Amino acid sequence: MKKITNQIVYWTPRVLAILFILLVSIFALDVFGEGYGLFKLIGALLIHSIPTFLLIAILIISWKWGKAGGIIFVLLGILYIIMTYHRFSLSVYLIMAGIPFLIGILFIVDSSLRKK
Repeated sequence: MKKITNQIVYWTPRVLAILFILLVSIFALDVFGEGYGLFKLIGALLIHSIPTFLLIAILIISWKWGKAGGIIFVLLGILYIIMTYHRFSLSVYLIMAGIPFLIGILFIVDSSLRKK
């Protein structure tokens, strides 16, 4: 039973992070409706994909060093709230800041369980 629990705690933040990265990457697709030419479209897509690339880098860090990555995810959620304070409804904050916060906590829990 303990092995199953450890597997769940290990994989849950990783799968959630991948799903969150996919969610964030969807927002980069809005450039296709702007009517840009090919080179401007590629440039705009790359610029809009910066958050996705950043999240992928944080996931790689988290996979190797769980506690450090977990702290980064928590800070990322807090940073989102600070940067967008009073701009959106509560549901947006729960998704865009709450999910990274949850992922960070789960990475920290997983890291501390593995040290024992």
